[in-house]
Amino acid sequence: MDLMLLLKAALMGVVEGLTEFLPISSTGHLILAGSLLKMTGDTVKVFEIAIQTGAMFAVIWEYRVRLLSTARGLGSEARARHFATNVLIAFIPAAVFGLLLGSAIKARLFHPVPVALAFVVGGLIILWVERRHRRLFGAMDLQGTRRARVETVDDMTPLDALKVGLIQCAALVPGTSRSGATIIGAMMFGFSRKAATEFSFFLGIPTLIGAGAYSLYKQRGALHVGDLPMFAVGLVFAFLSALVCIRWLIRYVSSHDFTVFAWYRIVFGALVLLTASTGWVEWAA
Repeated sequence: MDLMLLLKAALMGVVEGLTEFLPISSTGHLILAGSLLKMTGDTVKVFEIAIQTGAMFAVIWEYRVRLLSTARGLGSEARARHFATNVLIAFIPAAVFGLLLGSAIKARLFHPVPVALAFVVGGLIILWVERRHRRLFGAMDLQGTRRARVETVDDMTPLDALKVGLIQCAALVPGTSRSGATIIGAMMFGFSRKAATEFSFFLGIPTLIGAGAYSLYKQRGALHVGDLPMFAVGLVFAFLSALVCIRWLIRYVSSHDFTVFAWYRIVFGALVLLTASTGWVEWAA
């Protein structure tokens, strides 16, 4: 058993769990962390997608009461069917475009420099959306001096779900951030910050578990029994760190905006571009 490899897998799991639900791109951070740790290759690409499932298990655990209630009420409760239908509608666009474009995107964009560029562009978009949101709802009351059109996930319409699902497709570009695209996109469509954040959590369950299962199936020939410890360690650490992040983020959005994450993206992305252009850091492809 390679203890150094397991340590790297644990670090990658922590990176995944802490960044999956923040608007800073977990995939982008995993690509950059893997480059620094010299964890590259086809198996590692599958590993990076698979450990996202660990983060999703954290959502399932944290919202287990709501999810169980929804599952039990599908046959008898309109609220449960409405919620499940919206998640399904929002999931479909990313599933379709992921199947059509996933391989081409991985081949061309899963590299440090494109990721860094996406970091910077995404940060600028977040700054613009937050400025717009403050203009509409006021700077002092982060939940809005006027009520948002969609205050909770139960207020969503199927059209709202489709819009969020389409904007999630932007996250197929590594460095964009799935949570960032869905949260910031939903805020543009009239969601409260809390509703946008929670729906991003729920939408991630089918999206990332599906992506992980598909990736494992498609690359099953390249995987070996000896890879299981690395995958297991990554999943466990992704679950634990994601659970901490989810609980913190829900508290955070009740009284803060996402501006700090926008500046983090811009500064971090610029730093990667600078070190890549000067050769100060040898970013592995």
